[in-house]
Amino acid sequence: MLFNSYSFILLFLPATLSGYFLLARRAHWLAAGWLAAASLFFYALWSPLHALLLLGSICANFAFGVRLASLQASGEDRRANRLLAMAIAGNLLLLCYYKYTNFFLASIGTLTGAAFRVAEIALPLGISFFTFTQIAFLADARRGKAREFSFIHYCLFVTYFPHLIAGPILHHGEMMPQFRDRAAYHLKWENLAVGLTLFLIGLFKKTGIADNVADFARPAFDAAGAGSVLNPLDAWIAAFAYTLQIYFDFSGYSDMAIGLSRLFGIVLPVNFDSPYKATSMIDFWRRWHITLSRFLRDYLYIPLGGNRKGAMRRYLNLFLTMLLGGLWHGANWTFVCWGALHGIYLMSNHGWMALCKRLSFRPAALPGWPLFARLITFAAVIVAWIFFRAANVDAAVAMLKAMAGMAAPLPECSPTSWSSPDVAVTSACLGGHAIDVAWILALLVVCWAFPNTQEVLATYKPGLISPGYRGIVAGRSFLNWAWSPTFGWLVIVSGLGIFAMLSISQFSEFIYFIF
Repeated sequence: MLFNSYSFILLFLPATLSGYFLLARRAHWLAAGWLAAASLFFYALWSPLHALLLLGSICANFAFGVRLASLQASGEDRRANRLLAMAIAGNLLLLCYYKYTNFFLASIGTLTGAAFRVAEIALPLGISFFTFTQIAFLADARRGKAREFSFIHYCLFVTYFPHLIAGPILHHGEMMPQFRDRAAYHLKWENLAVGLTLFLIGLFKKTGIADNVADFARPAFDAAGAGSVLNPLDAWIAAFAYTLQIYFDFSGYSDMAIGLSRLFGIVLPVNFDSPYKATSMIDFWRRWHITLSRFLRDYLYIPLGGNRKGAMRRYLNLFLTMLLGGLWHGANWTFVCWGALHGIYLMSNHGWMALCKRLSFRPAALPGWPLFARLITFAAVIVAWIFFRAANVDAAVAMLKAMAGMAAPLPECSPTSWSSPDVAVTSACLGGHAIDVAWILALLVVCWAFPNTQEVLATYKPGLISPGYRGIVAGRSFLNWAWSPTFGWLVIVSGLGIFAMLSISQFSEFIYFIF
């Protein structure tokens, strides 16, 4: 069942929401148990067998967490460290078996020429997300940061359906206090208004924008995967289209997840903050998949040594962190290349900052620097997305060659025709891509000029702000829109919602569902 499906919107969500608040009148633990059971049911609709796997993982990790907290409290550090290593290894082995067995066997076969039989292993949905969520819980239990050990609340923490399939990656310390807060079990009209607004805007982003612009990207990427030669125009349109597709797809999911949770009185962490407005790769990763960035920083980069062991070690740690972050996204060399590229980007960004500091050079003071920095960051992100989307490395390289004009020339057209006021002439020069280009330009304006949903609803604090994160500021873009429960906003959001509902016409997963 998908968030962008009639069965979810018209059946599952109303039944779960009404049951939650009705049971909350009797006992809060009953409401929490109902929500956990509904979340397991939501997951089981995809695969009952994998739902049992998820439940087994929850039971095992809860037991490990309780024991780790006990050892931490009694000062038995050596035993606690051994248990933590064993528990994390168990989680990673489970993740590697389901997600990477085929990848490793196929890679070894390619390198050695051996004929390995690749097993058919069905990937449990959201296994990366619930695995990382529970690893963070184990680490926090070892550090003494996890203090709430209600099994019902823990089960809800892991299975909570708004985040289970595609994030955000939750922290035990952020969610458990909310699950025991009495205020979460009382129906509030403000929560309903804010939650439905976020959900409907997110649904519009997914069905009204992302699913439509995907059609502009698919043909060229499919052709590159099949070995066809592309001209630069087709390749660039596909690259821009996918860059916008994944933006609105993941932005839409993030809005829907926070909105759905807000209906239940629970606030999820902000996970998306206009990343294409970033003026550096460091800034990009503070805006894109914020909770994954936080996890990689806290549980991989810092344990590797962070920046505490010199500049060279810091750059190596950055590269390894992003390389493993890329592999986390999927068992394909394209994701490894994507992670490696972002590792190189971050190394270069930190190196540039260090050089500027040494030379006492302030590039931000130069006229036009912010615009230049944003454009160069955006260009680097587009190049990396090519590997993220391509079927294999060869297809990604083919796309990049086409974008560089190394595969086929542009469609023949005189220089004056490109600037002709005659729409038909310009359209002919665009090879029939006039509509595609118009969509792309309009969506780029939305990405760069419009406020995001967290900014529009900033007064009502729709999402949790992670520690160390700069936070959402209302009106940070030049369009200073502010949502309030007024009739005007009701008309706007209702119109977007109706259009989004009517646009639900086919099975369309969110891109991050496969991770």
